[in-house]
This record gives sequence, C-alpha cells and structure tokens, in this order.
Amino acid sequence: MRKNLFAALGTLVLLTLFYAPTVSALGFGAQAKYWIPTFKGDLRVDNNGVEGTKINLEDDLGISGSYFPGMEAFFSMGNHEISFSYSLVNLSGARNIEKNIVFRGDTYNVNAFVESDLRTNMFDFEYQYKFLNLENILAGFSVGIIGKVKYFDGEARIRSSSTGSVYDNKEELHIPIPMIGLGVNVGLLANILEARAKFVGMGYSESFFYDAVVDISLTPLPFLNINGGYRAMSLQIDNISNVYSKMDFYGPYVGMVIGF
Repeated sequence: MRKNLFAALGTLVLLTLFYAPTVSALGFGAQAKYWIPTFKGDLRVDNNGVEGTKINLEDDLGISGSYFPGMEAFFSMGNHEISFSYSLVNLSGARNIEKNIVFRGDTYNVNAFVESDLRTNMFDFEYQYKFLNLENILAGFSVGIIGKVKYFDGEARIRSSSTGSVYDNKEELHIPIPMIGLGVNVGLLANILEARAKFVGMGYSESFFYDAVVDISLTPLPFLNINGGYRAMSLQIDNISNVYSKMDFYGPYVGMVIGF
C-alpha cells in the first residue's frame, strides 16, 4: 500500500512539474478603454453619376473629436493570443454652412443650417503569435506577428430643414479590412511594469488603413492591469460604394483590464 501511495505521490509531482508551466501560460480577461482622439477628415459621396463635394468634416460641418468607449475580451495560451474588441465612433456637428454642399446627389445651399452625424461601430478580431518570447531577458521581451480583421459598420448623415435645402441623406458603409502587423512587449520591472507597441495595416489600390498603439502597462495586482498611451488610426477610402474619404484619429487613451 505504501508503494502505491509513493507511486501516486510521484505521479502527482511529475504531472505538476510538466503541466504547471502550461497551466500558468493560460490567460483570459476583459478590458474597458476610453480613447480621446483629435479628429481630422474629409468626405465625398457621389450618387447616380452626380459628383459630390469634398467636405472638410470639421471646417464645413463643425464635426470635431470626442471620446470613444471600447471593450475587449482576450484569451491566451502560451505564445498564442486571440482577442475580440468593439469600439464606437460617434461624432456630430451643426452649423450654417458657408458653401454649397452636394451630398448623395442633393445640394445643400450656402447658409442652410445643417446637422450632421458620423457614426461607426468597429469590430476587431485579432490573432497574435509570439515567434520570439524571451522571458529571461530583462523582465521579459517578446515579438509577435499579428493577423487581424477590422469591420466597419457605419453611416454618414446630413440633414437640413432650411428653405431650398430640405434634405435628409444617409450613406451607409460596411467594410471588412484584413490586416497584418507586429506587436512588441518589453518588460521593465518584473511582472509589474511593461512597455508595449503594436502596428497593423493594409493597403490596396488607392485605399489604406493603419492602426498603431504605444502604451505603458502597470499590473499592481495579479488580476488587475492599468494601461495608458497613445493611439493613431488612419483610413483612406477611394471609391468604395461611391464614397471617397480620408480620416485621421490620434490621441491618448486609458484602459483597465481584469484578467486571470
């Protein structure tokens, strides 16, 4: 009976030694984040052969930046990590326009009071594989290759009830964008402080998209992470469903992660 007991204990020890690293490499959690970017952009929407006006969204319509909320869920195992995130872009403006604006074939006359909205739901599905993971260098160092799909589900709307410009036009845009990129993590202080950078992008024809983030990550408790940094995102659309646009978002963000 003692032999069976010792055999069982020995087996338990061996299983612990072999599988503990694998179990500790498992991770999952969720993040809430707020991005406060500066916004610049222009937009042109054609319709039925009528060329639209190239609109400066800030100067012509009074649309400016705001804060964008977002959330993310992630799961990691060893050198593999999968995440799914959602962000909302919701911008609006209202002013008496200073020039004629053609949008979806209709003309909004100069001095008309125009209200406008730019709303986009952004869904991101990302996979990262850390092909270089040096846990014993400094406080850790890794480089990963990223495959990502970002899906835009958005609309641009311009409406006016002014005499001679009684229009309410909306253009919807649904765009999936596959991207590739790199992620770098540099440990600064044990498992407490880390610097991170990530860049993904894709370009084709005259259209392109990129999304870049640099931040500092602080883990004061094993299950709690606080991070903050800078994010820049740029999108150029060239004749996708009669839409031409160039939009830039850049500014600070903060986030909080609960993970295990």
